[in-house]
Amino acid sequence: MSYPAFPAQGLFVGSCVVEAGCKTVVGARLKCSGMFWTVRGANAILASQCCRLSDRFEYYRADRALATILFT
Repeated sequence: MSYPAFPAQGLFVGSCVVEAGCKTVVGARLKCSGMFWTVRGANAILASQCCRLSDRFEYYRADRALATILFT
């Protein structure tokens, strides 16, 4: 990565925003008291949470509907 070139173009190169997003999505949804998750269940919850928080939940629902048709 050419770090000096990106800020010159107005692009962000830090990781704080990504780390805060991960803390919000993962921590707020999966790390509550008394919760236990399988890997499959955690992946499903995180996918739906990311779609919901990014206002793209309709894509998640469409993908789930297609997966249901293809894999049942």
